Amino acid sequence: MNVESFNFNHTKVIAPYVRLVGVTQGEKDTVHKYDIRFCQPNKEHMPMPALHSLEHMIAEFSRNHTDCVLDFGPMGCQTGFYFSLLNHSDYEEVLTIVEKALNDVLVATEVPACNELQCGWAASHDLEGAKVIARDMLAKRDEWPTVFVDEKDPDNWLS
Repeated sequence: MNVESFNFNHTKVIAPYVRLVGVTQGEKDTVHKYDIRFCQPNKEHMPMPALHSLEHMIAEFSRNHTDCVLDFGPMGCQTGFYFSLLNHSDYEEVLTIVEKALNDVLVATEVPACNELQCGWAASHDLEGAKVIARDMLAKRDEWPTVFVDEKDPDNWLS
């Protein structure tokens, strides 16, 4: 299959985690794409209004911590997000950017661009729900680098 995640065994991962899923090299620039998984695939998911608010906030707040953000977008399965950065390959710094953005979510008093002018479904937001998800993700910060059930078996993630 052409899509990286379609070739990925979702039954072998332990969420939450942050993993590099692709590097695309252009003539002058490099894009690093990360899978930021909040929920265990096929076991749990984020409610759409909270996910939507979290998307708005992290898309906005992450740009306060780096000028390398290309995109922060939700997965259709509602278990995580894809985070794409331009010319930024430092994994530990990516974790720090995500951590800072999630901490910004915890103190937010409103969802950025939560109105009909700037959002395609402005009625579908949940600031408090987004804060719960952010708090849960931050509580497991030390687990983010661990992706697989058995890190010693490099073939455990291949379909």
